[in-house]
Parts: sequence; C-alpha cells; structure tokens
Amino acid sequence: MSKQVDDFMAKVAERDPNQPEFLQAVREVVESVMPVLDKEPALKKAKILERIVEPDRAIQFRVAWVDDRGEVQVNRGFRVQFNSAIGPYKGGLRLHPSVNLSILKFLGFEQIFKNALTTRPIGGAKGGSDFDPKGKSDNEVMRFCQNFMNELYRYIGAWTDVPAGDIGVGGREIGYLFGHFKKLQNSFEGVLTGKGLNWGGSLIRPEATGYGAVYFTQEMAKARGESLQGKTALVSGSGNVAQYTVEKLNQLGAKAVTLSDSSGFIHDPAGVDREKLAYAMNLKNVERGRIEAYAKKFKGVTYTAVDPKADSNPLWNVKADLAFPSATQNEVNGKDAKNLVKNGVRYVAEGANMPTTPEGVRVFLEAKISYGPGKAANAGGVATSALEMTQNAQFASWTREEVDANLQRIMQNIHGAAADAAKRYSQPHNLVDGANIAGFLKVARSMFDQGVV
Repeated sequence: MSKQVDDFMAKVAERDPNQPEFLQAVREVVESVMPVLDKEPALKKAKILERIVEPDRAIQFRVAWVDDRGEVQVNRGFRVQFNSAIGPYKGGLRLHPSVNLSILKFLGFEQIFKNALTTRPIGGAKGGSDFDPKGKSDNEVMRFCQNFMNELYRYIGAWTDVPAGDIGVGGREIGYLFGHFKKLQNSFEGVLTGKGLNWGGSLIRPEATGYGAVYFTQEMAKARGESLQGKTALVSGSGNVAQYTVEKLNQLGAKAVTLSDSSGFIHDPAGVDREKLAYAMNLKNVERGRIEAYAKKFKGVTYTAVDPKADSNPLWNVKADLAFPSATQNEVNGKDAKNLVKNGVRYVAEGANMPTTPEGVRVFLEAKISYGPGKAANAGGVATSALEMTQNAQFASWTREEVDANLQRIMQNIHGAAADAAKRYSQPHNLVDGANIAGFLKVARSMFDQGVV
C-alpha cells in the first residue's frame, strides 16, 4: 500500500513540485483513503482520487491600492475553488505575508473534507492575499479590501462561493468586503459569512471554532469514560480561536495555563480565568499588543520568548492533560509531540489548520492518545458559517442558544462519523484516518453520481 501512495504522490509532486504544504495535506489524506479505494472499485475506476486533488480552478489576480502616504501598493490576490460536489464553495480568506498558492491549496483541499464532515451542503475553497493588515490604518485596510473585491466579486455568490474570515480577516475586513460586493452587484445576499449581527451575521460565529474544538475534545473524553472537569490545558495562539477555546474550557470546569503569539508564550499556573481572559482579549483585539504584557499584568505568570528557528517550542513542554494547537500550521513537530506525551497530555485537538507535522501525528497515534485532527476538531467555525448561510436563506436570526445547540450537535456528529469510519476501515480511535475517510467518501460518492465533470 505504501508503494501505491508513493507512486500517486510522485505524480502529484511532478505537477506541483514547489508546493510543500499542499503536498503534505494530500499525502495525509491519500494514506488514509488508498486502502478504502480497493474496497470501492467503482470510485477507483472513475479516478476520483486523481480528480479530487486538482482544484476546479485557481484564480490569481493583482490588487493595487493607495496607502495613506499616497503611494501605490501592489499585492497578489487568490481564490482556490477546490470542489463543489456537495454544495457551493466555502472557505475563508487569509490576509498574511506568508500567503501563497501552496498554502491556499493546502487549506482549500483540507476544507473539502472538513466541510463534508459538518453534514452541511458546502464544498471546499480558500483564498486571500499576501497583504498584511497589521500596522495598517482602517482606511488603508478598507481601500485594500475594496480593490480586492473589485476582482473577487466576479467569482463568488450565495449559491456559487461563500468566503469567510481567516487569519487577518475579522469583522472589520468582512464589513468592507461585503459593503463593496453589495455596491458592485447591487444585491444584498449571503455571499460572505462572519458578517455583523446587524446585517446578516450569526450569533456564536466568533466563538465557533474555539467552542467547537472543546466540544470535540469533550466527545473524545466521553469515548474514554472521562470528562474535561478539572483538567489542565495548553493553548497556543491568542487570537480568536485561542480566546474562545479558553472561554469554553472555563465553562466546562477545565483551565488553560498558556497563551502565545509570534514572539513567545505566557504560562499562568493558576489558569486564565474569566477576568484574565477579558484582559487578554482586550490586549489582542483592541490594543493589538503582545502577549508578554499579560505576564507583567498578573502575578505568578512567566513569559518565555520563543525562537521560531529552534528545534522545539517550550510551550509544549509544560505539564498538562489537554493541548489545543491554535496558532498556525506545523507548529507542533515530532519533538514537541514527544514532549506533550511525556508530560501527560492525553487529548490533543487542533484549533488551527494542520498545526502538527507528519512526524508529530505519528507520535500521537503511536502513543494512542486521543488526537483530533484539524479537519474534524476545528470544523466548528465553518459549520457555524453554514448555519449563518441557512439563516440568511431563511431571512431569519436564531438565538444564541439555538446556534450553540446546533454547533454542539454538529461536533458530536463529526466525532461520531470519524470514530465510526476509523472502526470500519482503519483502527479504533484513529481519528485521522476516520475523519479523512468519512469526509472523502461523502465527496467521492457525490462526484461519482455527477459524472466526469
């Protein structure tokens, strides 16, 4: 079987030799589903796997805008529409200097299966730009977003492609993007999710990814006859996902003891309680400061600077029961994973997209800890975006309780589907295989039904 995987990956790599993130994401899925295809000869004959790794289209465009000094700036914009077999394209927009085609193809490819797992009728896509909103004024961000939408609007729509936010794209950016789309199209429609509550947004959407990761961990714990009550958690990042992961952990009786940003991390043995979390949220969301300030504000908290070039991150060497990598891709390597296992972590739920390297994943699976891969554990965000789409289609606004109940039920179903597929096709508790297989089969069978298109 490994030879089949290697042969397949060699062909993909030959076509996309300079896209390491994309190749990493494809290999993970192919390793899980290749044995399944031997049991599904019709799917194999229809070359579903060969078709699914090619996006329907990858759009690249120029975004020229004028900064506050009157100087013209030029960025690249992208939208990768990967697969619409089960519904309109759905996936976030990322604004960050690291954005390139490889990263967006990796994210869009992951989104296919993540979206399928939510049970909502949405396909996979991703987009963004190498524009960096950090340090930019509101007017500069607005001008960029409007010029970005000048090109993007041609390819999106409520029944075609519904982008959302991602790194660098929050409520401010969604507002500017939506406002300009509405002007260009003269149409008020649910073309973006993450909208403001006053103009078509959904309650719980900002919290959804963090809440969902904790709900998924709760299901993993239930499968082992445990709860999250009294457990200690490591959380990386300090943005939206990390913040609401901490909030939900507090509500369920667990405590988070770390937060981080690109410079380093804080360790708060007493736990990031409600008051401290409010401070951290103001620090990052309003003041846009560094997490180091948290350590100066509260007693008993230590701050550790982290060298991004080091062979491991000391954050993952803190003793705990739970870990939520919620910052960025490939932040947990093999050594980090070994440190987590050595220090007693038994549950890992990925709040970010692909934050664990393949070596780290192997460590978790070999140690038989409960490991929730991102396409399952962090699907709460896109699931709630789909709930926002439903509300828009109904011209309705659901209560906070209704949305949260739907989110919790979706995360329970995702865990159930992944666990069932793992038991049927792989090994019990291997939720990597389970999530990949469950998501793949739903999309693959839909593609088969619709013919060679």
